[in-house]
Amino acid sequence: MNVAVAIDDARHDALPSATEAGPASKRVVVAYGFWIFLLSDIVMFSALFAAYAVLVHATAGGPTGASLFNQRSAAIETACLLASSYTCGLMTLAANEWRRAGIYLFALLTFVLGAAFLGLEVREFADMIGRGATPQRSAFLSAFFTLVGCHGLHVAVGLVWLAVMMAQVAIKGIRGTVERRLLCFALFWHALDIIWVWLFTVVYLMGVRP
Repeated sequence: MNVAVAIDDARHDALPSATEAGPASKRVVVAYGFWIFLLSDIVMFSALFAAYAVLVHATAGGPTGASLFNQRSAAIETACLLASSYTCGLMTLAANEWRRAGIYLFALLTFVLGAAFLGLEVREFADMIGRGATPQRSAFLSAFFTLVGCHGLHVAVGLVWLAVMMAQVAIKGIRGTVERRLLCFALFWHALDIIWVWLFTVVYLMGVRP
């Protein structure tokens, strides 16, 4: 009898307890999966940065970055996106505390600042195209429009995503699924902010050097 009891105790000790094993929480799984998506997106942007670095001097006798780029406009765009990243962080804090008014306020500020960034970028593209600096003009301009335009497309998708999330908060309220989606949006938006800092440095600051 004592031997049987000892064997049962040994088996019990070998089994993981409920706190030590079991599936991860949905919040952890969603965050992990979204990080994989963000890393794949960063790999894509790395390839676009590499292509731009190779083709930056392939102007085919056309305009160069020094003659096209407006650093003042790019600096304003950078300020808008950095500020939107800050307000997005405040929105995340409000979501963690389940403060609906704070979520709406900081989401609105994030949307306005992101839309201002996007509007300035579209105006820059329109001005360049109006001066004949189209993507077909040279390999340099093709690489520029692809790199900057891809980032701008991500910002546009982010704005649509944010609007949908605010509709979900209004309809469903603040619940676990909505909070997780807001967290994923915040990760996406902050990643775009980091990519833009690199883009601003490589394209607009280094691009005006002779």
